[in-house]
Amino acid sequence: MTRSIKQTLISAALLAGAALAPLAAQGPTPKYKRDLPAKLLKQAKVAEVDAAKTAMTRVPNARIEAVELENEGGRLIYSYELKVPGKSGIEEVNVNAKTGSVVNTEHESAAAEGKEAKAEKSAKKPAK
Repeated sequence: MTRSIKQTLISAALLAGAALAPLAAQGPTPKYKRDLPAKLLKQAKVAEVDAAKTAMTRVPNARIEAVELENEGGRLIYSYELKVPGKSGIEEVNVNAKTGSVVNTEHESAAAEGKEAKAEKSAKKPAK
């Protein structure tokens, strides 16, 4: 391998490592909320940890707060909620659980996040 190719590979590895440092800082066992139903995990071809790395590269310097594996719009996705220090609300990054590609990203304001949490909570309540 020529010297310039080696230098390029080393530089790329260092950049990737820097982008993933916040994920590594969370330790070997993720310290964020995980909703990964076993039935859906069996269908996933991409490991959650790999999808987390993809989400972290999309939103640098963020910290993962939660992940949910779900069928959305006919796709199996990991839906990550990432918090960026100094920024209100969260960044949501959806990663395809079969291909590993980013499906979409969007910013949710704190108000929209609260509404969504309230709607999900009331949807999960058992009928009386």
